[in-house]
Amino acid sequence: MSDVLSQLLEALGPDVVSTGDAIPARYRHDWSGLPPVQPLALLRPRSTEEVSKALAICNATGTPVTPQGGLTGISGGAHPDAAAVSLSLDRMNRIEGVDPEMATLTVEAGVVLEAAQAAASEAGLMLGYDLGARGSCTVGGTIATNAGGNQVIRYGMAREHILGLEVVLADGTVVNAMNRMIKNNAGLDTKQLFIGSEGLLGVVTRAVLRLQPRPPFTATAFCGCPDLPAGLRLLQAARKALGPALTSFEVMWPSFYHFMSDGTHQRRILAEEHGIYVIVEASAFTETAAREMLETCLGAAMEEGDVTDAVLAASGKDERALWAVRESVAEYPNLMGPINAFDIGIPLERMAEAVAALESGLKAKFPDAITLSYGHIGDSNLHLVVNVPSAGQQQPDKEIKGFVYGMTRDLAGTISAEHGLGLIKRAYLGYSRTPEEIALMRQVKAALDPNNILNPTKAFA
Repeated sequence: MSDVLSQLLEALGPDVVSTGDAIPARYRHDWSGLPPVQPLALLRPRSTEEVSKALAICNATGTPVTPQGGLTGISGGAHPDAAAVSLSLDRMNRIEGVDPEMATLTVEAGVVLEAAQAAASEAGLMLGYDLGARGSCTVGGTIATNAGGNQVIRYGMAREHILGLEVVLADGTVVNAMNRMIKNNAGLDTKQLFIGSEGLLGVVTRAVLRLQPRPPFTATAFCGCPDLPAGLRLLQAARKALGPALTSFEVMWPSFYHFMSDGTHQRRILAEEHGIYVIVEASAFTETAAREMLETCLGAAMEEGDVTDAVLAASGKDERALWAVRESVAEYPNLMGPINAFDIGIPLERMAEAVAALESGLKAKFPDAITLSYGHIGDSNLHLVVNVPSAGQQQPDKEIKGFVYGMTRDLAGTISAEHGLGLIKRAYLGYSRTPEEIALMRQVKAALDPNNILNPTKAFA
């Protein structure tokens, strides 16, 4: 047994440290689709103190560490490394409490997002960011990737909901920055260093989350629009008519909606086919206000020809049905097999051009390619999923990525809108950031992790 494993076992015990075949299969991969890897060891600490001990030992021995949350990322940021120790925070899943006066929620990093949302709701408040993977992703993982999701158009990215953090640095130093106040300008806001850093600068162990008033009523509509320009005019109209009541604006191209509704045996909401499909959600403190605002907005859009058909949910059951296809993305492995999944940002004025060029270009390169386009278009965020059936398990990953990221660069977009860089996008960082920005990132990394043990093969490391 190696020296580092002996030290970890002595300091933390076999309940925390697993090796070899004792490492469960679920910790050997994330959702990126990369092949499973058995790490050098799996650590599952139960406290910040144990995280600190583990990192101090790994830093002293030069042992790489891969921090892991809910393993739901698609960029490979939590994917194991055979030469590294995997550090899972899933046992650190305590909800420490809600402060209704300060409107805060204090949690450990391993708390599942859905559990944090439920704790806020029980106190009559809400946590304002939401993801399709809410039932399995962890708060720590959403902080590490600065996650976005379905309500960014109203509440912002994860960064907007973080008031304070506790972080363990590479050498085991515990930084307590558990601020609970909205206003705190006493020096640098150090927590910002770690939000979106993908575990390269430190391991988040606890967080203070900012909560919002919870509007008790939502109104949800499923719309068919002639094309994306019409959908963008609907977006402008919804922003004007609904203001802060607009909580979601999701767009699905036919490539996604038809394929996924048929594949999952979901009844199509609208009788006719349309150029794009849009889910618009409004929230308010009275049911009448939510519905009337949305009805008025859609009525005007139909008169303008920007919406050709629409269904307004009459119940919570109806709302879930309207969202069902959009939230069916976990079915990709069953319907498509191995995929290349992209999380890119494109300026809205070039979004229609981008989707047309990406889908047609991929078809030209791979005639049997399946390309699915959808996303949080109100936030300029496009998701693209690609599978080439004839390639089987050996997908032409390099060619697909080169084409998609090259076009993203040429359209002045970003290669990562909300899922980080991880392993998969690391080589393309220069497509979205300048050399000076990348150099600064690496200077910060060198200052906080001089031995380069934290996720050393990922992102900007």
